[in-house]
Parts: sequence; C-alpha cells; structure tokens
Amino acid sequence: MKNIAIYSLTSELHDERAVASATEEFLGSLSIDYEWRGGDFSDYGSHTLELIYVRTGGTEGLFLRHAPQVLGHPSRPVFLLTSGKSNSLAASMEILSFLRQNGYRGEIIHGPADYVASRIKMLERVGEARWKLEGCRLGIIGRPSDWLIASDYDSTAIEQSLGMELVTIPMDELLDVVKSLPLGEEPTEGPSEAIRRSVPGAERICEALREIIGRYRLDGFTLRCFDLLTSVRNTGCLALARLNAEGIVAGCEGDVPAMLTMKIAQAMTGCTGFQANPSSIDVEKGQMLFAHCTIPFNMVERYELDTHFESGIGVGIRGFMKEGPVTVLKFSGNLSRCFIAEGQLIGNQAKPDLCRTQQLIQLDDVTQTRYFLTDPIGNHHIILPGRHRELFEQLWMQLSR
Repeated sequence: MKNIAIYSLTSELHDERAVASATEEFLGSLSIDYEWRGGDFSDYGSHTLELIYVRTGGTEGLFLRHAPQVLGHPSRPVFLLTSGKSNSLAASMEILSFLRQNGYRGEIIHGPADYVASRIKMLERVGEARWKLEGCRLGIIGRPSDWLIASDYDSTAIEQSLGMELVTIPMDELLDVVKSLPLGEEPTEGPSEAIRRSVPGAERICEALREIIGRYRLDGFTLRCFDLLTSVRNTGCLALARLNAEGIVAGCEGDVPAMLTMKIAQAMTGCTGFQANPSSIDVEKGQMLFAHCTIPFNMVERYELDTHFESGIGVGIRGFMKEGPVTVLKFSGNLSRCFIAEGQLIGNQAKPDLCRTQQLIQLDDVTQTRYFLTDPIGNHHIILPGRHRELFEQLWMQLSR
C-alpha cells in the first residue's frame, strides 16, 4: 500500500471525460507517488496521508455523504486538494468552513504545482511520524521528581492526539531488578578510581532497565533517576546515554513532557535529542548555556566519564557534540503548547560547577530568549542537531485547534 491515498469528489453535472483529463494533467504535474481511490472512501484513515481531491464545484453535499468515514478519525486533519478548475476552490472553501465550524481541523492545498508537491511531501513526512507514534508505550518509572511542579501531563490528551499509551511502573520494581543482577568487573581504565568502581553499578542499572523495557513492552520511558542515588548509590546517566543511542527514548527525572517531546522528536527526525535545562541566558546576545549529566552517545563526537554533578557520585556523561545548527524543542504535557527555536551550537563547555554535558547555543531569533524568562514550558528542553523548525511547526498545526 502506498503512503499517499487520493480520494475524489466530483459533481455529476460535469463531464467525466473532461474532468478525468484535467485530473491526469494536474496530478501528473505533482510528480508524487500515490494510490488513486476515487470516490471509494471505505478505507479512509488507513494511509500515512489522505488527500481529498475536490475536482469540481457543487461537491459540498457529496462530502457530507462521506463525512462519517472522513470524520471518524478526529485526530487527523482533513486535507482538501484542488487545482482550482471548475469552481473546485470555492467548494473546498465551503467544505473547510464546515469543518472548522464543527471543531475539525483541515487545510486546502492549492497553488502552483511546485508548492503543492512540496506541501504534500512535508505532510507525508508528518504523517509517517504520526504512524510511528501510534500505539507506542511510554513508561513512567517512579513518580516525576518532586521539583517538577509545573511538568504535569494529560494521558488522555496524549492518547487521543498521538495514540500513545503511558504506563506507570513503581520505582521499587526497578530497584528489585537492579539488586537481583550481579555486578560486572571494574574497567581497567578510567578517569579516576572512584568512577571505575562506579561503572559496574551503572552498567547493572542499564541491564535492569532493559528487563523493565521488555517486561512492559516499552518504546521509551522516563526515570525518577535521583532515587538511585540514595538506594543504590549510583546514577542512570550511563544507561540513558546508551539506551537513547539504541533507539529507546530514555528521559531523566520522571519528566513526562520531556519524554513526550523526545519521542516526537525521534519519530520526526530519527534522533531522541539531548534533554537539558538552561543554566544561563544572555538576553542581549541571544546565547544560552544548556546542561545535563547525560546525552545520547550517538549525538556526540566523543565523551568522557565523570561523577554525577549534584551528588558527586556514580557516573555522569560529559558529551561533546559537533558544532552546527540545532533545534530547541518542547511540547507541554497536555499538548496545549509548543516551543520551537532554531540556532547554532557554538561551543561545548566543561565548567566544574554545572551538569557535565554543557552546550552553548546561539538562538537565531534573539527575542526567543524572552520565552525562557517569561513563559517557559518547564525547565527541561530538548536539543536536536539540525534545523527542523518547519517540520515541527507542521506537526503542531495538526495537533493544535
């Protein structure tokens, strides 16, 4: 089955041969790979992207006949494709107005062929990401950390909008698995004897998390990691760095909105991202220093092992990412808000008084620093290599009403 399906609405008053000829010419100009479904809407909702090609005017009533099937997927916008011929644009506008009045999202795709083709390809990418998210299971291992007083979440909104399920897992269950596993041997090399002694315990936490992942069939999780400091005198930093690199979204501090953002980022770009909090902001320059004690191993050119910053114990990760364009991203836990900013990673730092991985980022739009000081979505944000603003904006347009 092809990713793109095109359904059609055609008034009976128009000559089918003439309409078919115009259709062939128009769709041929787009150079896209699609499955033609015509007026058969029986499988609507089963493709990555569905387009309703309004071929003529006078089709508003015909749309209403198919509305039960089309609107049976309320989390997905309705995309109306039109060439503008035979009063099709006017009909599309009437249909879109009906959708908006009744609380549904939609868009008319219309314009020069190169614009229409580009728009369809962008929507296909977003559609592919949404299919990847559908049915995902994300674990919350332990409660969110006590200091995350503004990082709440709405599991119903997440399930209805993205089709993802949140699974609550007691922290004690993970700790029982950790304590049941044997410790491995200490590495012969390392930055210090204390860190070398801590590595086997950090590796054991990773193996315990793998067992929990398999037990609950998780596609990702967020961990109340600070509980490990007091219970097993170690950290989850090494485990999270490794599991993220292997494609399992692994977030810190039980932060559900951060985990949600990381899973969305992975579906859209293939990268889970670096979960970090701003440590300092130069409002006038538009520069921000982000830091955290772990980063996915596949995001860095090299890394060093250190202790966890706040506690001075266990294993922390100091990662050095390649300088270049980045995207800073955050979705709220009820999907009511989204922040997207592009910029440049201009330096990796190693200050002793901060979390171990430190990134100095220059935002393209200096004024966006004000968001962090006036209306932030919590403290943790996700940093991704590359410029992805347009892609995430398209997803956000589909999620917001």
